[in-house]
Amino acid sequence: MKTQNSVTAGLAHVVASANATKGRGLPPVDQWTPALSGEMDMVIRRDGSWWHEGAPIRRERLVRLFSTILRKDGKDFVLVTPVEKWIITVEDAPFIAVDLDVTGAGRDQSLRFTTNLGDTCTAGRDCPIRVTEDAQTGEPSPYVMVRGGLDALIDRKTFYRLADLGVQHDGRFGVWSQGEFFALSGTLPG
Repeated sequence: MKTQNSVTAGLAHVVASANATKGRGLPPVDQWTPALSGEMDMVIRRDGSWWHEGAPIRRERLVRLFSTILRKDGKDFVLVTPVEKWIITVEDAPFIAVDLDVTGAGRDQSLRFTTNLGDTCTAGRDCPIRVTEDAQTGEPSPYVMVRGGLDALIDRKTFYRLADLGVQHDGRFGVWSQGEFFALSGTLPG
């Protein structure tokens, strides 16, 4: 792992690189292949808050900026620029889905999610919905893929709205979006 001084210098460079791509849509992080620079003391908590060196990052614009250069490499989450790559910690998912727009109905329905950082995605083949359940409590954790393997945890109110749209299909309870069916729970009882 790099020393703290190089992490701080790396953070400044990450900010500068991310700022250079502002206004041009999402940067092509999937095309950048720098060598690993180390680990950074940055954490995205389960509640969607971003922390650096034990303190919350309170500048929303800075968090949004960092989110544009976030990528998943295998099991690691990294902030990546053309010249640096820093591993960060993500407690659950890097985004929170906080809103849902519905157009159409039935199999022709489209479900468009908005995240806490302003990203949008429409559930479908490229942005699937999945639900995991805690083995001990049975509590569901619903997710939708936003982009490039990066998920958003669907917040409670949005999940309730999603469940209200649920239908039975092939013995499962779930929702349709862009012609794809996504189960929201296990098999229906018999």
